[in-house]
Amino acid sequence: MALAPPTAGSLADTHTTQKVTSHLGHHVHSHGTVRSQAAHQCKLEHQLGRTSRASWGSSASYSRQRHSPRQKRGHSAIVYADQDYYSVLGISKNADKQAIKSAYRQKARKFHPDVNKEPGAEDTFKSISNAYEVLSDEQKRLKGGMGGMGGGEAYGSPFDIFEQFFGGQGGGMGGMGGQTGPRRARPIPGEDERYDIQLDFLDAVFGTQKDISVSRLEECGVCTGSGVKAGTTASTCSTCGGQGQVVTVQRTPIGAFQQIATCADCEGTGERATPCNTCGGDGRVRRTKKISLNVPPGVDNGSRLRVRGEGSSGRKGGSQGDLYVFVRVKEHADLRREGLTVHSDVSVSYVDAILGTTVKVTTVDGLVDLKIPGGTQPGTTLVMSKRGVPRLGVANSRGDHQVHVRVEIPTKLSNDERKIIEELREIQAKKPVKKKGFSIF
Repeated sequence: MALAPPTAGSLADTHTTQKVTSHLGHHVHSHGTVRSQAAHQCKLEHQLGRTSRASWGSSASYSRQRHSPRQKRGHSAIVYADQDYYSVLGISKNADKQAIKSAYRQKARKFHPDVNKEPGAEDTFKSISNAYEVLSDEQKRLKGGMGGMGGGEAYGSPFDIFEQFFGGQGGGMGGMGGQTGPRRARPIPGEDERYDIQLDFLDAVFGTQKDISVSRLEECGVCTGSGVKAGTTASTCSTCGGQGQVVTVQRTPIGAFQQIATCADCEGTGERATPCNTCGGDGRVRRTKKISLNVPPGVDNGSRLRVRGEGSSGRKGGSQGDLYVFVRVKEHADLRREGLTVHSDVSVSYVDAILGTTVKVTTVDGLVDLKIPGGTQPGTTLVMSKRGVPRLGVANSRGDHQVHVRVEIPTKLSNDERKIIEELREIQAKKPVKKKGFSIF
């Protein structure tokens, strides 16, 4: 049931700000704004209709804009409205502790968000847990169990209560704030490192071995990776009281907003220690290591080589990162490369182009004889099969070498050359021109 936004006249304008510390099993900081509602309490209760939960309708949006701080990503927000705890658990007001516990067990299993994926199940589960925490505690029961919370006061995490009953089965919410208590020191993998290398043209084609010096983070020898100063021990975090989480409660006229966030001071571990003077508490220091790098045949500009386990060391027993080597290839004086194909140019005289010849061609394998057939035209491309680049990772597979022929035509002729060419022209002029079955003289 969505609530209508409270109007200016529905709430008194008296503001009081108060800070309280609530022992909820967490170290709790509670601050917010409380407005007097005495004059219009009946109207507000009528709007609530004694629902077990304030609906996230237009009124909730209005309340967030007017009364609550901006919600941070990764926090858990819980809203409590005035409610009848007995009705929430489906029991009478004369129920004993055993009946209260039994009702909670039944409903908590049914509506736990890890089991019930229906819309509103999470809100119902939190409302059930809140009701049980109040009714199972004699002081809280006398304060809030006679018909509602009366002020929208929020108690402990609903997942803490669930874990007490069921041993933590399904207590987590997968990012919804269900995890409570300090986190174990989880292994943190080491960072990957980058190294840029420049190779000669032929080294990239046929592969090579290079000795390189890599800068990376390695375990601190002073604290042996713990990050703690020698001779000191970790102590309970004063910010979260060792819980690893900080709970903030914001009161509004329609209920209370509870935010659960990982403690920033201890990173959720619940402990703080004097950092090592050498590594500053990281547990690692940067050093340079020499590595023998095997470059496979066929690498090219932009190729990336991965060397497993040669990156930075992990933290808290985490795995070693990897080293990524980025390749740049120098240009060759005579050869060009496009993928697996090698290109080069060769120049021949017009006489050799007419009569044919054999020339020496530079290839990746060295000098190779190439036959230029008679009548070769300028711009002709001759292919030398399997004289190109080896295919990366594939044995006995290579590209081709393409030779582009340039015909040199002299700009000046000697007298003898001119005489011979003129005689050739006369001979050429006397040759019949063949056209489809007959000759023209």
